[in-house]
Amino acid sequence: MTIPTITLNNGVAMPQLGFGVFQVPNDETEAAVTAALEAGYRSIDTAAVYGNEAGVGHALAKSGIAREELFITTKLWSSDHERPVEAYEKSLELLGLDHVDLYLIHWPTPARDLYLGAWQGLEELYAAGRVRAIGVSNFLPEHLDRIVALGGTVPAVNQIELHPALQQRATVAANDGLGIATEAWSPLAQGAMLQEPVITTVADRLGRTPAQVILRWHLQQGRIVIPKSVTPARIAQNLDVLGFDLADADLAAIDALESEGRTGPDPATFNAA
Repeated sequence: MTIPTITLNNGVAMPQLGFGVFQVPNDETEAAVTAALEAGYRSIDTAAVYGNEAGVGHALAKSGIAREELFITTKLWSSDHERPVEAYEKSLELLGLDHVDLYLIHWPTPARDLYLGAWQGLEELYAAGRVRAIGVSNFLPEHLDRIVALGGTVPAVNQIELHPALQQRATVAANDGLGIATEAWSPLAQGAMLQEPVITTVADRLGRTPAQVILRWHLQQGRIVIPKSVTPARIAQNLDVLGFDLADADLAAIDALESEGRTGPDPATFNAA
């Protein structure tokens, strides 16, 4: 199996389909990541605030997979916006790595207004060659504009909640205009879209699962996507989305499911430290 890649704006190739570990307890993370690696995933997405970087690291160390074959993402939590380098070093320690491939600011927390300084810290890491690419998560167009106005590095990725019920068209357009890759977290709306008749009808016609149809919808629109599961069969099933295509009419029907169905916090008002 060859997972397609997206070439980021700095030339780094990132797998278009990865494995997320949001809300996976640390003591279950090693088994979940091991199952994902055995299924064929090579991109793993974690974050400091998930509390499971150590579990990810244990799975990576035991996998026997060469480091250059892996693409590891972690994220800077809001309480560390004033000390991004120290936070990065702590994440590396927990992961058991000497670098990650992508380091993201997890949330802008705009009321605290510290993300510009945090970004400059990420730029220092990138300039020193300590991370292959840097980016942001949950940034709205106005937050991106302020980052770009600094005149330095443009984020390589903006990871946002994105699924058929929340398509964030303005943010995706801003990403596209700045050459920033869009990565979808909660790509299945935490399972809320799996019973949607439009999706189940397409799935039945194609002999696929609703989750596979939604993931294929993401991939065909050029997004990076990171589904999560702790069930080995479903982990493998979510990777089996490369052997079929959705018709234009199917893509349009899923596009029409937009309903502002946010499952996570609103970046405009989320200011947790």
